[in-house]
Amino acid sequence: MFDRINFASNSFSNIQAGELRAKYSAAGDRILRYYIDFRHLELDLHKELSAPELSILQNKVDTLMAQWDKKYETHTKKQDAAAGKEMAEDLTLEADARRGRLQRTLYHTLSIDDTVDWDVLKDHSKFERKRYPKQPKTVSVSSSMPQPLRIGFFQTIFGQRKKLTRQHEQAVAHHEAQVARVAQENEVIQADWVKARDKWNTEQDRLQQEFQDQQAQENAKVDALAAQWQEGDATAIEEHASIVLEASEHDEIIPKQWDLQYDPETKTLLVDYALPTPDDIPAIRTVRFVASTGELKETLISAKDKKALFDDLCFQLCLRTIHELLEADTYDHLQTVVFNGSTDSIDRSTGQQVHSTIISLMVGRGEFLNINLAEIDPKACFKSLKGVSAASLVGLTPIAPIMELNKEDRRFVDARAVTLEHDGTTNLAAMDWEEFEHLVREVFDKEFASRGGEVRVTQTSSDGGVDAVAFDPDPISGGKIIIQAKRYTKTVGVGAVRDLYGTTMNEGAIKGILVTTADYGPDAHKFASDKPLTLMSGSHLLHLLEKHGVKAKIDLREARKEMGLST
Repeated sequence: MFDRINFASNSFSNIQAGELRAKYSAAGDRILRYYIDFRHLELDLHKELSAPELSILQNKVDTLMAQWDKKYETHTKKQDAAAGKEMAEDLTLEADARRGRLQRTLYHTLSIDDTVDWDVLKDHSKFERKRYPKQPKTVSVSSSMPQPLRIGFFQTIFGQRKKLTRQHEQAVAHHEAQVARVAQENEVIQADWVKARDKWNTEQDRLQQEFQDQQAQENAKVDALAAQWQEGDATAIEEHASIVLEASEHDEIIPKQWDLQYDPETKTLLVDYALPTPDDIPAIRTVRFVASTGELKETLISAKDKKALFDDLCFQLCLRTIHELLEADTYDHLQTVVFNGSTDSIDRSTGQQVHSTIISLMVGRGEFLNINLAEIDPKACFKSLKGVSAASLVGLTPIAPIMELNKEDRRFVDARAVTLEHDGTTNLAAMDWEEFEHLVREVFDKEFASRGGEVRVTQTSSDGGVDAVAFDPDPISGGKIIIQAKRYTKTVGVGAVRDLYGTTMNEGAIKGILVTTADYGPDAHKFASDKPLTLMSGSHLLHLLEKHGVKAKIDLREARKEMGLST
């Protein structure tokens, strides 16, 4: 039951589910977190979900499928609806109502209890006990019992009595033998059925007990998470905050992606929250039906109104997120909340995707809870709390966050220098895999050093997760970059590239780089083509090393021979 994630959807054929993945501890003896991603082909949506326990992840999957089903229902209604005046009026009302919901983003949450219902995260399903098939059909006697013998006068005169009596006795004996044989066959059939049924029921009893035991174990993990949160465990507090934010209902333009970091010493929670872009703002003001052409013609809101709606929405999202986190924090673990709102957009001057923090606010618990959110102007409240932003948010002008995520990830380990043969004879494909990871870190550290960046090595994990993290401080194109090193002697398949993409999304990084001593298959290149991924083959690595004065070689055949692998 709990060795996989199940999902159901009204548009099941449009759903693509990724592989269920797990990230292990440094020692490889326990799972830290599970990951799975989904795509909705018709709606062009993608979401990666994660949780420390499978039962919690299952709940998140069920919630996501329900949300997507609702969106798909709206989508199909629009596709199937007949063109006409009534439809135009409905679309106008819908557009007006949607803008109204966005304008009430903050006020919507004030009437909702944001505390976590831990019981909802548990599995309360019942074991579906399968019943054994009904009793099989019995074998029937093919002949009927012979009628009593009647011997006539002439049969007696002609001496047929003995013959007829003998024939009748034989027929009766044959029938009785057939009845006995059929009865015996039916007894065997019944006995076999009873035996199979009892075995079936015993197996069902075992499966039911196993189901209930696993269910109890998984539900106990939810209780354990709740207890750890109550006791102030930092990881549990971060997970609790994530559960709160995931339960918050938003319009579909809100990405609902974030990164969290909790400091138990200062009781500060830092939230890096993904904001929509101005292009995401619904711009339809009215829709009218043109009878002469049978077309629906849209009229858009003004640029001024769109700008005002975007700015107001961002400030509301900031205040709403802080409100939800503090309201759900019934054990006062959060004394300070830092909200960094960021966007991913295309720089029209360069055509490149950029990640920018556009608003930042730090506020104490007491100060925030004294605010009557039902009566405030979101922007004025944000400014009074000493929030930082540009005069207008619509330009996506980057600002320096009040506080940034700590780059001192707990997984980081001290880097060490790697020495190669000066004559360039070191075969990278035959290196110790850990030495290879440090070599990759070292060359990328040199690459990023010119712009003030740094590269850190992470602890080894048995799932081949993050090997290094680069921090590029460039305010336009910089950010967090995931680097994974694969010392392979054969072609890298698409699976490793998928894993890198999932890790990149989960880490909130702007890019993922996969470095290998070998090369990549066509499926790997195809998967990475439209994603923020860079695939570096062995030849690319040698070129990068040479750029920084390091000579080496890659001989895959020699490496396989040295490792005792088939060539």
